[in-house]
Amino acid sequence: MDFMGTLSLIIASILWGVLHSILASHGFKALVRRLLGDTAFERIYRLFYNLFASVSFIPVLAMLVAFPDLALYSIPSPWVYATLVIQGLAALALVAGVMQTGPWEFIGLAQLSGPLKKESALVTNGLYARVRHPLYTAGLVFIWLTPEMTVNRLVLWSIFSLYIVIGAYFEERKLLKDFGEVYAAYKARTPMLIPTLRKS
Repeated sequence: MDFMGTLSLIIASILWGVLHSILASHGFKALVRRLLGDTAFERIYRLFYNLFASVSFIPVLAMLVAFPDLALYSIPSPWVYATLVIQGLAALALVAGVMQTGPWEFIGLAQLSGPLKKESALVTNGLYARVRHPLYTAGLVFIWLTPEMTVNRLVLWSIFSLYIVIGAYFEERKLLKDFGEVYAAYKARTPMLIPTLRKS
């Protein structure tokens, strides 16, 4: 294991999270909106945000793969099959969550040429009736059930988990600002990250 490599991975993943959060903030979006105008902003910003997040994540993944690492544990059979099944269900939940909110809108392609919506709709049915952030929950389940854990993966998964929890908190502040009492009522009856069996 290379200490400097692990430290570089920590710094790179934190920087990615900070940049990702800044680009998602109301303040930065308001600045870009003023520079581009309302229509241009609504057309391109979501796609730009997703492309930037994806491309800027490539160096983090490259570090994870390229830097020297140390194995911590490997889930043995038959338990590994159970973890793979749960990972598969988490991946399906990710897809289902994106489908619920509209995949082309989620990516940002629908906004390029289609009619622009005046207001975003708050989704509270389906997976969102069980947990407020199903994509985050599914993502956490998926990464932590990795069959083979290494030092670099543990570092990266830990940072991402912390980022998800902190990011969810700030996202909810934005949602409260956007939707007001409607979101406050939804928040009061629906758990944040640990799903409930009871529909809210």
